[in-house]
Amino acid sequence: MKFSEMPYVRPNLEEIKATFDRILERIETAGSAQEQIDACMDYEREGKAISTACTLAHVRHTIDTKDEFYDKENDYVDEISPAIQELNQKVNMALLGSKFRGELEEKLGKLLFTNLEISVRTMKPEIMDLMQEENKLQSEYQKLYASAMVEWEGQTLPLPKLGPFKQSPDRAVRKAAYETEGRWFDSHQAELDELYSKLIKNRTAQAKAMGYENYIPLGYDRMRRNCWGPKECAAFREQIARDMVPVVARVKKDQEQRLGVDKLKFYDDVLLFPDGNANPQGTPDEILAAGLEMYRELSPETKEFAEFLFGNELLDVLSKDGKAPGGYCTEFADYEAPFIFSNFNGTSGDVDVLTHEAGHAFAAYRAMRSGCLSALEQPTMEGCETHSMSMEFLTSPWHEKFFGPLTRKYEVGHCEDSLIFIPYGCMVDEFQHLMYENPDLTPAQRNETWLKLEKKYRPWIDFEDLPFYGRGAGWQRQLHIYLYPLYYIDYCMAQTMAFQFWMASMENREDAWKRYLAFVDIAGTKTFEEAAQAVGMKLPYAPGCIKEIGEAISKWIDANPI
Repeated sequence: MKFSEMPYVRPNLEEIKATFDRILERIETAGSAQEQIDACMDYEREGKAISTACTLAHVRHTIDTKDEFYDKENDYVDEISPAIQELNQKVNMALLGSKFRGELEEKLGKLLFTNLEISVRTMKPEIMDLMQEENKLQSEYQKLYASAMVEWEGQTLPLPKLGPFKQSPDRAVRKAAYETEGRWFDSHQAELDELYSKLIKNRTAQAKAMGYENYIPLGYDRMRRNCWGPKECAAFREQIARDMVPVVARVKKDQEQRLGVDKLKFYDDVLLFPDGNANPQGTPDEILAAGLEMYRELSPETKEFAEFLFGNELLDVLSKDGKAPGGYCTEFADYEAPFIFSNFNGTSGDVDVLTHEAGHAFAAYRAMRSGCLSALEQPTMEGCETHSMSMEFLTSPWHEKFFGPLTRKYEVGHCEDSLIFIPYGCMVDEFQHLMYENPDLTPAQRNETWLKLEKKYRPWIDFEDLPFYGRGAGWQRQLHIYLYPLYYIDYCMAQTMAFQFWMASMENREDAWKRYLAFVDIAGTKTFEEAAQAVGMKLPYAPGCIKEIGEAISKWIDANPI
């Protein structure tokens, strides 16, 4: 079914409660494991219907945050979602306490029950009001960000439209674009500071009510991390700081020389080449058409997927007034349909949408047709991001369709940009850990913490006198810090996996694709550690992994000069 034809009906909370109560009773009074499994299948169908309705409201709201109907529906979904989560918890607890649990684990998989144990640690009725408040605060941040309009050269533009100017070959234009962006954030400093203060206070209160010392363990549980924790995460960050930051510093020195500047400034950071970064050659429609052609040629599996995606209006990628910022992939469970949301801005990021977000969509498309329980369709997020980031590199033979004569420049730039991202991602993660370990920090102290982390992870950065960024508030433009707490290190771990798939593809492309497809098709039926090991990849936090990857990437960069 096409996206425009998908009907939306507001989920009725009282009807949902009645249905879940009946299912719960069936589970609790079942005389056999099979009776409980039958009840679970009905629970599965009801859950998909609810998820589909809620996702439709969210997607249509983010496509146009000025649409009053879906604005109210999105608020309604935010309001009822904690109650639905509580109902899910009751079902989960009944399954965990089943006298047939051994048989259920044998038929449904032990990992399902490990995940359920994690899930029941994430909420209880006493924090429902706090969860509803958190949803509202997150929506306030998203609406504020989506409302961002700036004056630029006589035009009024949404903030994402500054992207091309921030990559202009003209240094004065780049600086002016960053100053324009920074002034908007500075003009909303009080609102942004207050929203984050409220979110920190709220999440800390939730954690305390759940018996945690602070939000971090609760946040890890909400991320469903089932095979690694803060200790492994810290070890990974330290490997990055020790073994990868020097590699990136060398790359930034090369960039400095290419640009012909005495010292890189922050407004130089994303311009990798003096004549400009490689931008796609074509209109948005031509880029989309090239994307469809690429996936038709990549493999039989991607051909089927892409024709479904493009044929059913399952992409909304053009930036426009009132559209929420950023990009994401989600899915409509009832229709086994993934959906890609983005904001094209004329940069190489537009192509990355057709590789990164399509990597997510491809995994979702296959998982929804695999026959496994919806609870096992997705791995944890570092696994999900491996799907997307690896697709960025595995589509390399088709990049010429988008960039033509600029393909080599794009590929070198994409490699360097991917490498440069990892220290930044670790900085975002360590910042969040410090915020939740020290929830009483003032806004000024938060900014001081960010600037200290800049010295650790990006010592080459000079903010000069830029508004917003110069005072250490640049973290406030990172949506994840407000909307998805502790979700960012996943990208960094996934990037190390993507580099491994890329290196494997340069040795044996067919074998690398088979291994990638196997990783995708594992979905959430194994832990991240198990899935990585099953396809012969090294764990990102394993000793020596980062050093080895850094050396391999350095050699590739040396062998592929521009």
